[in-house]
Amino acid sequence: MDIDSNQAFEIRNVEETDVDQFNELLSYVFQITEADIEESGFDSKRDMIKSKKPILEVSKVFGWFHKEKLISQIAIYPCTVNIHGTMYQMGGVTGVGTYPEYAGHGLMQALVERALNQMRQDGQWISYLYPYNIPYYRRKGWEIMSDKLTFSIRDTQLPKTVTVPGYVERQEVDHPDVFTVYDQFSKVNHGALQRTPFNWEEYWRYENEEERTAAIYYDEHQNPQGVLFYWVAEEVFHIREMFYLTQEARNGLWNFISAHFSMVYWVKGNIYKNEPLAFLLEDGQIKETIEPYYMARIVDVTQFLARYPFKSFDRPFHFVVTDPVAKWNTGIFSLTYNATEQRVIIGNEPIGDAVTLDIQTLTCLMMNYRRAAYLSRIERLHTTQETLLTLERIIPDMEAYFGDYF
Repeated sequence: MDIDSNQAFEIRNVEETDVDQFNELLSYVFQITEADIEESGFDSKRDMIKSKKPILEVSKVFGWFHKEKLISQIAIYPCTVNIHGTMYQMGGVTGVGTYPEYAGHGLMQALVERALNQMRQDGQWISYLYPYNIPYYRRKGWEIMSDKLTFSIRDTQLPKTVTVPGYVERQEVDHPDVFTVYDQFSKVNHGALQRTPFNWEEYWRYENEEERTAAIYYDEHQNPQGVLFYWVAEEVFHIREMFYLTQEARNGLWNFISAHFSMVYWVKGNIYKNEPLAFLLEDGQIKETIEPYYMARIVDVTQFLARYPFKSFDRPFHFVVTDPVAKWNTGIFSLTYNATEQRVIIGNEPIGDAVTLDIQTLTCLMMNYRRAAYLSRIERLHTTQETLLTLERIIPDMEAYFGDYF
């Protein structure tokens, strides 16, 4: 089957009138089961399908149609994320899928190219996605940017109570203080999504909100400083997410968890950052499982680097980048620090030492998923020792936090 020469095939925007086809393709590709529906709190598959209409309304969606039937699709979900303290517009890739009978004809390659062009036009210099197939998305230029750490703690291993001046109150998950704490948290945590009301709606969309509670830590001045989303079921204390602004708040929230000692046998939860919990516990002999969570990709190297908060440096250097899809990213990108303006100037001349790498590795480096010295050791990055030391110094050393899903 030759897609290019067959006039029955068309690539175009997916409109709101196509929402039923959009969701039917999504549910077919990812095999949403009745158990998934029940666990999410929906009464039926139709209700779950309807629930995706809002994200389609705010996203830009492209698809291949065959005789008006949607057969392949990709959606760009507009977001804002914190990259080492600088806010970037981000294109979240979601709703990706092709019916199997149409696979192998380059449909998705064309859609990815179109999506990247659209993100570039819209000033979304970086893109995130949840990878159902990491090798596939790596071939398209994405790379792992964050991890999810899952842990299990026995009741006997819960930390001892630490005296704190504040207190914890249980509230609804949409209490205003929840949003206040997260807004402050996301402004100081690299990688984090700036959650709008719509983002919060998506956050809870596939979870039964009625079974969730927010525990909020308040300091001695009654200022909210930390939040814990949790539920208790079958003698297990489940942690959906914990975010806090101070170690005092962290201790206060763990005091609250430990207060359930007589009610539960296990505490289980997730940490959306490569930050092992075991080191922070007195009894650190706990079970922790770490797995890749989200992937990222730089959409436009020049624009991304021009806004990136590099530390100052004396010797200019240049990246030699290859990109398998976005051809505008294949080339030379020089970096010179302007001390007067306290910013980096991006050029296209081979100034100073070369740093040779692909777009995946550059994204990994800039997101600080792995440091330059490690990437050099595994031969994903090639440069001189002096420039390697420069990269180690000028790239902020904070791991990405991302606790959302789309």
